[in-house]
Amino acid sequence: MTSSLPQHSSSSSNNNANPLSSILIVGSGLFGLTTAYSLSRRHEFANTSITVIDRSDHSSPSIFPSPDAASIDTSRIVRADYADHAYAALCDEAQLKWRQQEKPTDLGAQGRYSETGLVVVGDATCLAPVAAPSVEGDVSESAHKKLSGMDYARKSWENVSSLASHNPVLAERIQELPNTDTIREVLGTGGSSGTWGYINNNSGWTDAGASMAWLFEQVKQTGRVNFVAGTVVSLEHNETTVIGARLGDGRVFTADLVMVAAGAWTGSLVDLEGQAVATGQVLGYLDITEEEQEILGKMPVILNLSSGLFIIPPTNRVLKVARHAYGYINPQTLLIPPLPISPISISNPVVSVPRTSLNDPDLCIPAEGEAELRAALKEMAPLPGLIDRPFTKTRLCWYSDTRTADFLIDYHPHWENLFVATGDSGHAFKFLPVIGDKITDCILRDCPPEFKEKWTWKEGEGAKALFTEDGSRGGKPGLILDEELNKAAQVLPAV
Repeated sequence: MTSSLPQHSSSSSNNNANPLSSILIVGSGLFGLTTAYSLSRRHEFANTSITVIDRSDHSSPSIFPSPDAASIDTSRIVRADYADHAYAALCDEAQLKWRQQEKPTDLGAQGRYSETGLVVVGDATCLAPVAAPSVEGDVSESAHKKLSGMDYARKSWENVSSLASHNPVLAERIQELPNTDTIREVLGTGGSSGTWGYINNNSGWTDAGASMAWLFEQVKQTGRVNFVAGTVVSLEHNETTVIGARLGDGRVFTADLVMVAAGAWTGSLVDLEGQAVATGQVLGYLDITEEEQEILGKMPVILNLSSGLFIIPPTNRVLKVARHAYGYINPQTLLIPPLPISPISISNPVVSVPRTSLNDPDLCIPAEGEAELRAALKEMAPLPGLIDRPFTKTRLCWYSDTRTADFLIDYHPHWENLFVATGDSGHAFKFLPVIGDKITDCILRDCPPEFKEKWTWKEGEGAKALFTEDGSRGGKPGLILDEELNKAAQVLPAV
């Protein structure tokens, strides 16, 4: 069965004077849903039909996005604390909207945003990593030192201090923490982390799941967006042009412009030429007592940029501990290959694809990752009985990682009518209030100048080792999920 959306000429995506009659968005995570919201409110798309397709949850097909999407979680850090000034400024813009909490319908209201402060630290003993050589063995481009976690922390401090300098109230809320004792004092848990850092009380965290539910409701209220529950298995195309998407149940949806915003699943639909790879990151959740909630609920967010380990203040007696790392890859050869690099290419690349509890209910995190989470508890929140307490739940959260941690938001250079928005690199959620408008600008070929080079499709990125090397990652690069899970199995007693 084919479900056709209103059609227009294939050149419409290249001509703003000839508006698109239909846009199909694959994925309702952060990039997809914010873009749908922005499109629905732009006069340029007043007569454009907008359809969003997502895997959703078969038991609740009206809920978007799918519960194993990276954007669905108890919490995400909201920080302008970036070593890169452009992203720092973009979050500074987003925080103006996160802080709006006067009305229940405001984004930041009803507990969706909490400005608890953020402690950013680094370890002086951790040297900047040397980039891994390419698969081809060519080290000329990548074998040089990258930012260390401490480098990132210091540059971040400079950027947030600069952004706050125009407002004395904001500037007073940023304080250097020159040693472990001052870090321990502001943390208030009895623990510490890092050898130098600072606290930015202008940063905080958001309830990610609640914020996405708020966004979904805003989009529905526009009455402009059609939601379809289903799994896209391939993109439909002719000789030169992507014309739609095929679902696993055989339905085909077509449109003037197809936007793939499937997060870590994007690489299974489009050959990204090595520009982005799906990586699994470890999260752990513990139930805590009222007494522990009283202590830990007052702490700021703590993020060690050398180890990647972080803890977000608990709510409702649930504590989350996590690692922002190189992550695990899950390389697979797909039964249905992704769209090739160009119409004249034939390829079936090995692709890292997410593996979650929805397709593997028995999935656990590797022993290596669990050990690191417990190290974070011991270091950052060493309350009696907490360090060895069994996790109530663990999870692999799947990023779409790029080498530089820049997003990939651009038209495909070789396929007409195909637009890609991915490469969240584990730090996109904080931009929820503003990123949809920026993506819509890119669709209109008006990318913000400060991001034009950062977000563009980068040719020739294939056949290279891909790890995010912006200085903010912990762990080891290149860990294979199955190998790490097998290591865990080997150390467990036979039953």
